[in-house]
Order: sequence, then structure tokens, then C-alpha cells
Amino acid sequence: MSHLTELMINDITIGEGKAAEKGALITCKYTGKLADGSVFDSAEAFQVVISAKRVIQGWYQGIIGDNPMKVGGKRELSVPANLGYGERQIGDKIPANSDLFFEIELLEVLTRDD
Repeated sequence: MSHLTELMINDITIGEGKAAEKGALITCKYTGKLADGSVFDSAEAFQVVISAKRVIQGWYQGIIGDNPMKVGGKRELSVPANLGYGERQIGDKIPANSDLFFEIELLEVLTRDD
């Protein structure tokens, strides 16, 4: 099975709201799948501070990279293993060296100014 070599971003819906930025508290709805289509995780309202230490690099680059997501936006991220969990196995659902596929809908962005 061939592996992804780089992060791929596909915007399904372009958001009109506030843009995600480093250090912001985001709320998103997401589904995470493996290459075979099996779902390893999903949430209706997942909150996380978007920083390089709190999320996998694929999320960090895919949510606030060159083209930050905006509230109301929906995006697919195809994350190569080296920007996911790499050689680590995560629980019994994510094998080592797994490419990860996410559909993310950005529901809210809170920054320190709010």
C-alpha cells in the first residue's frame, strides 16, 4: 500500500467566520479514518487549543497553515504518517505508520481578544 508523502487539504466548504490561529481555542466536529475507511475517532464538539504541542502536525498545518480554516468551513485533511503519530501505535485503533484521513468542520474559534 502506498503511503502519502505530503499533507493534502481539500476544502469542502469555505467558512465565512473567524479564522483559526495559533493558540486559539477551537471547537470542531470531526471524523478520523484510516486508509481502509475504518473510523478510529469522531466527535461532535471537540475543543482543543491549536498549537504544535497539543495536536498532530497534520492538524496544526492543515487548520492554521498557509490557508487557515474559518468558522463554518469544512475541510478534508489527508495526513501522512510522519505528520500524524509516526511510528507510534495509538491504542488498538491506529497502527504504527498510519496515514490518517480527517473531515473537520470548524464550529468556533476563541482567541485571547474575545
